[in-house]
Amino acid sequence: MTSPEFIQQLTKSQSRIYAYILSLVFDADQAEDILQQTNAVLWEKADDFQLGTNFIAWSFRIAWFQVLAFRKRKSRDRLVFDDVTVSEVAAAAEQVDEQFELKHRLLRGCLEQLNDRQRDCVRRRYQAESSLQSIAEEMGLKANAVKQLLFRARNALNRCVRAKISQGAS
Repeated sequence: MTSPEFIQQLTKSQSRIYAYILSLVFDADQAEDILQQTNAVLWEKADDFQLGTNFIAWSFRIAWFQVLAFRKRKSRDRLVFDDVTVSEVAAAAEQVDEQFELKHRLLRGCLEQLNDRQRDCVRRRYQAESSLQSIAEEMGLKANAVKQLLFRARNALNRCVRAKISQGAS
């Protein structure tokens, strides 16, 4: 059983242990993970700590070994990418983001080309996040009619966006 003094020392030193780990790994998420591992080891070894000795020095030593273990696990990780690969992934992500923005802009324009009833139904469903049943009640339709209306509207929007892209719209 851990003593109240140990728990107080552990609680009081969390920010210092975290800062120490962060200075060794330079990544906040990794430092958080290592801190949790360190806390688990500190808790397991609580009976080994002698009150009156330097808790910070003891906890830093345990944290150091946890950082070494982390680095060893990381070096065996098969998913370590070189700078070229990371740059290529970043460039691909930027391109996908640009395509998304283009399609989003075209979709807004195509939405305005729908008839009033389709546009109203689409806005209720996707902007207001209304259920099919509530849309049906509000529009005086059956739920199946709303499904069909949305199906046709989505198809029209898809065709419109594809046509504008093939025309080279920007």
